[in-house]
Amino acid sequence: MGNPNIQISEEIYNEALISIEDMCLIMSNKLLIQLGLTAPNRPMHDAFNQELHRERLYDLNDLKELIQTNLPLLNEQQKYVFETLMKVTNDETGGIYFLDAPGGTGKTFLISLILATIRSQNKIALALASSGIAATLLEGGRTAHSALKLPLNMHSNETPTCNVSKNSAMAKVLQQCKLIVWDECTMAHKKSLEALDRTLKDLRSNNNRFGGAMILLAGDFRQTLPVIPRSTPADELNACLKSSSLWKHVQVLHLSKNACRVAK
Repeated sequence: MGNPNIQISEEIYNEALISIEDMCLIMSNKLLIQLGLTAPNRPMHDAFNQELHRERLYDLNDLKELIQTNLPLLNEQQKYVFETLMKVTNDETGGIYFLDAPGGTGKTFLISLILATIRSQNKIALALASSGIAATLLEGGRTAHSALKLPLNMHSNETPTCNVSKNSAMAKVLQQCKLIVWDECTMAHKKSLEALDRTLKDLRSNNNRFGGAMILLAGDFRQTLPVIPRSTPADELNACLKSSSLWKHVQVLHLSKNACRVAK
């Protein structure tokens, strides 16, 4: 239990406000003063750098140990995907890849290793997922809607964009990240991916697809497709990522070998 006799000083009060504001920046990309609350006493640039700090807040020694332990465990398919994606990421040539991985083929294991490898180089790798459950399986993962501020009227908006301004904290992350992973992307509306494409082009001042960023989509089209209220099967298919004009630029990588190991 807390100490009821503790004296709340101005410094403690300010530190509490900073902690609350950090959470608000992560969840809503807004400062306390923008939410009508008391602003903490800290430099403005420090507030917006918290998002960058969050993406670099990993123990490099732990990451290197994880890589050393798990890299030899990759099977042939996983190793090929790993080497292919790491080469493209290190070359900084950009591109969009889709990892077609049915359940049990080690998709999460492989993605976690890719994220750890990039982060061990003190670079930013953003881990997103279409569902909260999938996001919790990735270190530093969060839902795409929360991180990218995707519009709620996605279905009715012809050319949606993410609600991320150029001077926001998330904009700094998107401008500097080396890789964006979007797990369970098969559940997302095709306009979500198109919104990310427009936003990255604007934020990175680069007219190449996704502003030249490296995008790794992952999932299984044999599972849940986008859920469209009061829709027909044709509406579901039209909302699928494969119906997007961006899909023709996607390079597909496959995992099909069961990665489960039987204990001896």
